[in-house]
Amino acid sequence: MRGRAKRLPSGRFALGAALVCVPLALALFGPLLAGEPGPRAISFTLGGGHWLGTDFVGRDVWRQVLFGGRPVVVVALAATTLAYLVALPVGLISALTHRTWLEEVLMRPLDVLLAVPSLLMILLVASVFSPGAAGLALLVALVNIPDAARIVRAAAADVASRPAVEALRMQGESWWRIAVGHVGRSILRPLAADAGVRLTGVLYLVATAAFLGIGVAPDAADWAVMVDRNRTGLFVQPWAVVVPALLIVTLTMGCNLLFDALLHSTDRDAARHDVGARDHVKEPRP
Repeated sequence: MRGRAKRLPSGRFALGAALVCVPLALALFGPLLAGEPGPRAISFTLGGGHWLGTDFVGRDVWRQVLFGGRPVVVVALAATTLAYLVALPVGLISALTHRTWLEEVLMRPLDVLLAVPSLLMILLVASVFSPGAAGLALLVALVNIPDAARIVRAAAADVASRPAVEALRMQGESWWRIAVGHVGRSILRPLAADAGVRLTGVLYLVATAAFLGIGVAPDAADWAVMVDRNRTGLFVQPWAVVVPALLIVTLTMGCNLLFDALLHSTDRDAARHDVGARDHVKEPRP
């Protein structure tokens, strides 16, 4: 049973990596393999040299799939990364500071953003100006920062209240070493769990915005747009909807499996780190 438990995370990692590689490879290298566009055919037809048939305006579905992954994947990954780049320092500073006013200054504006639904915020901004792919990534990151910062703060505050952290302060350790070296490493497990769920939510939000025509053109080569625009021909030519939808689902499932495997490894590393930290902490002198 012990050997089986050790093999389980590696199996999840291998399956998650296999699932993620397919949509990522199509997103990164698909445009290089697409070639020149051929003449348009009849809408929602199969055959005629089109592997996956044609879409709602007679374009080759396979070529649209090759071009459609990069906007979804790049925007989702960029938005998730940007959200954590802001949420991590804000959450760590709020959890470790002893100045109440600083915590209020950092967290209260995020509570205002948290009160507005994510999609409503994107729609309000999109009604003022039309964001491109970069603008959509910034908007999605903005609406994810409050949740991410609160999770980082809650996880870090729990670790910061432990005696080991207070002992490190009394030994004169720098704020950076305490925040990043000890607290940051100790909260990797909840952060990994949150990142897997958050990336799935970001993909959903990006796809929903694409459905509404935010950040992309109505006939753009985008997996989310393909699902929306071709759904009227689902029972006539299903591949135009099924293939891009499956690629989005595969990407989200693979990411969750990868983060799930990471949770097991970080759980063991965190346990060893806590034991090592307790062994190296010196008793403060009276």
